[in-house]
Formats: sequence, C-alpha cells, structure tokens
Amino acid sequence: MKKEPLWTRGFVLDTFINLGIYIIYYMLMVVIAVEALHMGATVAEAGLATGIYIIGVLLARLVGGRYIELMGRKKMLYAGVIFYLLTTVLYFAFNSMTTLYGVRLLNGIGYGVAATATGTIIAGVIPQSRRGEGINYFALSLSLAAGVGPLLGMLLQDYFSFAHIVNFCIAILGACLLATFFLPVEEIELSPEKLAELKSFRLDNFIEPRVLAISTVAFFMGICYSGVLSFLGAYTKELGLDGAGPVFFVVYAIVITVIRPFAGVMFDRKGEDFVMYPCYLALFIGLMLLGQAQGMVLMIAASIFIGLGYGTFMSNGQAICVKLTPAYRSGIAVSTYFIMLDVGLGFGPYFLGAFKEIIGFNGIYEATAVGALACAAIYYLAYARKRDRNSQELAEDDSMEQILEME
Repeated sequence: MKKEPLWTRGFVLDTFINLGIYIIYYMLMVVIAVEALHMGATVAEAGLATGIYIIGVLLARLVGGRYIELMGRKKMLYAGVIFYLLTTVLYFAFNSMTTLYGVRLLNGIGYGVAATATGTIIAGVIPQSRRGEGINYFALSLSLAAGVGPLLGMLLQDYFSFAHIVNFCIAILGACLLATFFLPVEEIELSPEKLAELKSFRLDNFIEPRVLAISTVAFFMGICYSGVLSFLGAYTKELGLDGAGPVFFVVYAIVITVIRPFAGVMFDRKGEDFVMYPCYLALFIGLMLLGQAQGMVLMIAASIFIGLGYGTFMSNGQAICVKLTPAYRSGIAVSTYFIMLDVGLGFGPYFLGAFKEIIGFNGIYEATAVGALACAAIYYLAYARKRDRNSQELAEDDSMEQILEME
C-alpha cells in the first residue's frame, strides 16, 4: 500500500515558520536572563523576566485556541507573526526591569498566537495514517529550536551587543512572514452546530478536557527542563566550563534530530507508552548527570539523555493531543497542551531560582531529576490507566453485544 505524501509544500513551509518562531523564543529565554543579571537583577528577578513572557503566551493561547477556526487559520498566523515582529522591535526601547517586563509580556502574546496557528495548521496537513511520524518531523523544528536557539543566544551574546541580537530576531521573523504568504492552508468548514459550539462562551472552548491529563504531565516536564534552559549558562560559568553551554545544546540538537523520526514511527506502530515511559527515565538520568557534572564528559552525557527525554516527550505529547480530539477542536487541544508546557517552562525558572542560594544549581538539577520520575507516575495515573480502563470497558461492551446477537 502506497504511503500518503507527507513532505508537501504546506508541511515544509509550516515547519520552517514554526522553527523560526521557536528559535527566537528559546534564544531570548537565554539572552534575557543574562541581560537582566547584567542590569543588577537577582536570579529570581531574572527568572521572572524570563517567565512573565508566559503570561502573554497563556492569554494568547487561551483566546487563539478558541478563535482560530472562527477567524481562519492563515489569518491567525498572519496576525501572530506580525505582532511578534512588532513587539520584538520594542526590545530596543527597554531601559529598566519594569519596561522589560512589559515588552516580554507583549512579545509573549505575539509568540503565543503564531505558535498556536502553526501547531493547528500542521494537524490538518499531516495524513492520519502518518500522524505520529508527521508530528515528530514537524516537532523537530521545535526541538531543534530548543537546542539551536540557546546555542545562538550564547554565541551571539559573547560576540555581539543585545541590539544586534534583536536585529537578528527581526530578520528571522521577516523570513517567517514571507513564508506565510506562500503557505497553502486548508481551512476547516464548520457546520452550523459546530460553529455555534465554538462561539458559545464556555470553559471547554478555552481548555480541551480530553487532553488535560497529558497537558498536566507537560506542565511538570516544562518545569524540569526550565532549569536547563534558563540557568545552564550561569551554571557552566560557575563550574569554570565556559565553552560547555554551546556544546551541550549542539549535542542536544543532534540527538533529537536522530531520534525523532524513529520515535514517530514507533508511536504509530507500538503506541504512545512504548515511546513515553523511556522519555521520563532518560530525562531523570540526564538531569542527575547534569547535577553531578564537573567536566565536559558528564556535560555531554547529560545533554544526550536530556535530548532523548525532554526532546522526545514534546512532540509525542502533541501527537497524543491530536489523536484524542476531532479535527475542528485540534486548535483548542494543541493550545491547551502548549499552555501547560509553556507555563512550566516560564514559571519554572522563577520557582527554581528561589532555591539557588539554598541548594545551588547542582541541587536544582538533581531535584528536577526526581521530578522527571514523578512525571512518569502522573502519566500512568492520570492518563494511561484511565485510557486502558476505557479500552477494556469498550471491549467488554463489544463482546456483550456479540453474545446478544448470537442469542
């Protein structure tokens, strides 16, 4: 049987746009924390400068997930990319922590709208028979950005001013806006009943109940990874390993590039549990190694396992969300998932940073390693056990119907 095509123009362009959006997100997560520290902010305040962005993301995703089908997917993408671009320009104007907080909040709204649009558009582009494979390839853009973004941020910050970094971000968003113009998008045609459902003001039009369990896991996984994202640069400097940060993210990016296609195929063939449980174990090992690292060898080993863990989880969590929801609610489902993931990533640094003086960076990483194992327990208790019970009940109902028909 011939496979349905995956690498269409829509798939490639949407993936490219998503890559650009997320590179800026992750790059500025690293850069802003360091800029805030240079301004005299505490570690917790620098974490807040990073995390307040997520309030804007939260607002955008809550509203965007509901209105994307009403407004139109491509119009939503245009609006998000343009606002993301305009608010990135505002970084030239900040001169205090107060104005930085304001710019971060607005920039988060732009990112949230754009990212919700790309994640929803891709769900309509990928053939159903290749859902896991397609989303893993698409999410390579997200995970590569999680590796390349911080790497670029660290390198650019070493050799260029903050103004040059902002100009670089503006150039990337300009390319994303141009790509949006050529992006073919098949809009969902809503029946009168579905249109009335989405227009009604109720909680499940902002948060998709079907994906709350996996989204809760994503929240805690985001907290676990947030310490790596925000504090790795300061941690490596504290250890006297100034060149380790860029190497860490290069290895991370290579690992997820290699593992993602395999993980997507296994998701489709073996089911989500076959992929998800190893993610939690790998992240536990990676964070524990990071907390014990005193040299480059353990730092590289940590990046490999963190890539296998967090890098693989992100895309497969999204694939679960798409699997659980009908097409016309995929925007709300994707929005719900990334709301929880982004909140964990955003507020994790502020929460974890408060413990730095007590347990140090190594203690933070060891604590989040234990958190990764807790995520495995939450996944089983909140999602997998309930799914298996529902499947068993459905199978029993089918068996009973067959018995009654025979009688």
